[in-house]
Amino acid sequence: MKQQNKPLCGIDEAGRGCIAGSLVMAGVVLTGEVDGLTDSKKLTEKRRETLYEVIVGNALYHIVSFSAQDVDELGISECLRRGLQSIQKHIPDVDYLFDGNSTFGVDNITTMVKADAKIVEVSAASILAKVTRDREIIALAKTYPEYGFEKHKGYGTKAHIEALQVYGRCPVHRKSFRVKGVDEPTLF
Repeated sequence: MKQQNKPLCGIDEAGRGCIAGSLVMAGVVLTGEVDGLTDSKKLTEKRRETLYEVIVGNALYHIVSFSAQDVDELGISECLRRGLQSIQKHIPDVDYLFDGNSTFGVDNITTMVKADAKIVEVSAASILAKVTRDREIIALAKTYPEYGFEKHKGYGTKAHIEALQVYGRCPVHRKSFRVKGVDEPTLF
């Protein structure tokens, strides 16, 4: 991955498939040792929170957040493109590795499927993005308690869809995301 001995900036996102809350991206260049890094989805919430603090103390990083309204207005792909550009602007002169298989038209980015489980810099970015997003959605749960955001983090779970059917969308729901059982008629 590394060319000409440049540091590696791992990049990942959290919240791409949510129906509520922000899309959060993080870029991370590790400057010190951080033990126990892996894909954020494989870690407990408590372990992610602990690692978040260790990563922040041992890394050069940049976190970008796009609100549900940004996602609705720009689209997911454009948000991801702008997020990659923002990370490049704030963390220059490194090699970039983004988890997934698309650069969204941004130059000088390498992609790797499941990089968040294979490359520690991407694992670190995965953790920063997920913890940042989870903290935000948990805070929103206090404003909109009827949706149970603290439990499902804005993903389209059965309980979340049932709450949508009763209460409709709130300002942090993505209006451009169609929800089965809410926006589309079902036979059952």
